Amino acid sequence: MSADKLVYIIKAGSTFPDMAAEQGDFEDWIISGLGLDVALLDVVDVENGMELPDISSVSGAVITGSHAMVTRNLHWSLSLETWTRQLVLAKIPVLGICYGHQILARAMGGTVDFHSQGTEIGTREITRLPAGGQDILFKGLPERFKGHTVHSQTVTRLPDNAVLLACNSFEPHHGFRIGDSAWGVQFHPEFSVRAMEGYIGHMADTVRQEGQDPEKLIRDLDNTPEAAELLERFGRLAVGN
Repeated sequence: MSADKLVYIIKAGSTFPDMAAEQGDFEDWIISGLGLDVALLDVVDVENGMELPDISSVSGAVITGSHAMVTRNLHWSLSLETWTRQLVLAKIPVLGICYGHQILARAMGGTVDFHSQGTEIGTREITRLPAGGQDILFKGLPERFKGHTVHSQTVTRLPDNAVLLACNSFEPHHGFRIGDSAWGVQFHPEFSVRAMEGYIGHMADTVRQEGQDPEKLIRDLDNTPEAAELLERFGRLAVGN
């Protein structure tokens, strides 16, 4: 890693204010998961108007989740799509999480819309597909692993050159790769059980309206250590770029 380059966390949104006060925000969870020296990291709050860095200064980037919707085509979000495409074309490692996963897909020609079945939320079992077994990030995962999820939008069509790495019965595109250095994951490797419980609590009315039982979702929560390892592996990859 060049001394003048950093791993950037592109902050596309924030968690609920009470959760941020008690547990930290998305960028804090990602910093913890990456396991890198904080001197190698910087946070860019793109949702609140911070300027995206010149790609020449980027060793790697993680694009966070957001409570915004990709299909709203917000100005900052469209700018982020353009910037993300530049990263991919420059073969700079990038990991998109949830909203970031959808941004990556759209940046490279895929499509995003609301999921036809509503919201996926809670700890879910995810399947690593055969291509994932050959992937530098996913090959350390078991064939079945647990991941925390909360999303109502989805990548409805992957980019033409994407490699599908993971799915489950609800979400057909839980993980994909573009080229050799860009990954999107719909699940949240940075979430803890406590964070997931907080989301279910905040969204209890919504999930009830969709026919889900928030109390059962909370009872079924579990740790997701295999999913969390993706962040650490990406951190090592980004520093080594």
